[in-house]
Amino acid sequence: MNSSAVRSILADPRSVRPHYQPIVELDSGKVVGYEALARWPGHPSVDPGVVFSSAAECGVIDEVDWACRCAAMTGALDAGMSEDVSLFINIEPLSSRIVPAYAREIIGTAATRLNVVVELTERSLLADPAELLETVRRARKSDCLVALDDVGSHPDSLALLEFVAPDIIKLDYTLSQSDPSPQQAAVVLAVAAYVESSGARIVAEGIETDAHLRRATALGAAFGQGWMLGRPAPLPTPGDRQHSGAISARPILSVKSGAHARADTAVPSVPSDLLTTSSAQVGSKSLLLALTRQLEDHARHMPDPLTIQAAFQDSAWFTQSVADRYARLAAVNPFVAALGVGMDTEPAAGVRGAELHPDERFVGEWTITIVGSHYCAALIARDLGDDGADHDRRFEFLLTHDRLTVVAAARSIMRRVLPK
Repeated sequence: MNSSAVRSILADPRSVRPHYQPIVELDSGKVVGYEALARWPGHPSVDPGVVFSSAAECGVIDEVDWACRCAAMTGALDAGMSEDVSLFINIEPLSSRIVPAYAREIIGTAATRLNVVVELTERSLLADPAELLETVRRARKSDCLVALDDVGSHPDSLALLEFVAPDIIKLDYTLSQSDPSPQQAAVVLAVAAYVESSGARIVAEGIETDAHLRRATALGAAFGQGWMLGRPAPLPTPGDRQHSGAISARPILSVKSGAHARADTAVPSVPSDLLTTSSAQVGSKSLLLALTRQLEDHARHMPDPLTIQAAFQDSAWFTQSVADRYARLAAVNPFVAALGVGMDTEPAAGVRGAELHPDERFVGEWTITIVGSHYCAALIARDLGDDGADHDRRFEFLLTHDRLTVVAAARSIMRRVLPK
């Protein structure tokens, strides 16, 4: 890799000139969207992935990310792209929320004339999930759909599938081009379960041959992307589109799926805000400890990657035996977190900790959430403020396997977890 070329790009990220690769409806062959891909004409051999990783290392990821976003929208607007097709724009979830001055007018125009799909790369999910959730929330507030890219390349990231709740899942090219490994077969099953419950759409990447196309269809993909269907290139002009008949008149990828609706479910300030008079019971802390231990033991034997998050009120309750249990959970699951007053940033090996302020409402919570592709459960409890022996303290609580309730509680905790 030419390091001088990368340095040149980082010095002038707005020199980017995107190409656009079509996304095609497989049964009709019609183009329903374009993914904007960063290209630098002065340095055609530079790998964009290297540019972005170098930008992150050099502290200029914001500049590069916003330059690419704006170039993608400007190119689409200049080419006369309409809302009949979707414009997929890759974004870095961890880049700054501050919109550069030069980008504001472009974003405003694009919001009225383009059907934008925000595309998140799977590798970014676990770095800072709280910021990821905020990125997704802002995208949906701007009426954008959310796509999750490269699904299958990092199987552990599937544990966060429910938290992102993508409208569109883009399968990694390896799934289209070869039979799945056992790990990838687990990904296929998890994606199928999510799509069945949410109505999300599948786009298969890397379709280059008829065999790839058949495999993509077998995986449930109704849409595809790859050299067989179209290579990255400048966008066609309006006249070219009109005569080619390539554009679908149906905005297939602009219709919100059930995933969009479930992602819009309100996130409670604290998990116990989900308790209702009809659903809650009252029990002692000793009962809650037994139920919590049972959930932890069940999670330890689950084959799927899980997110496991718990609010312990105070780090004093995160004893050595508890720390040992959570370290074992963290050794086999991609995301395990614990909250409490005085909690360390890593209270056990592999466990993410978040410290609570003694005066905040979260201190009254005793909650554990477990979310996986095929299993979810939560114990959500609120301290009733009793005096007396600790194990006799009463809590109002709910034990639930309802996915929407569990994920809402888990999102409430996840918003407090610090970046890794």
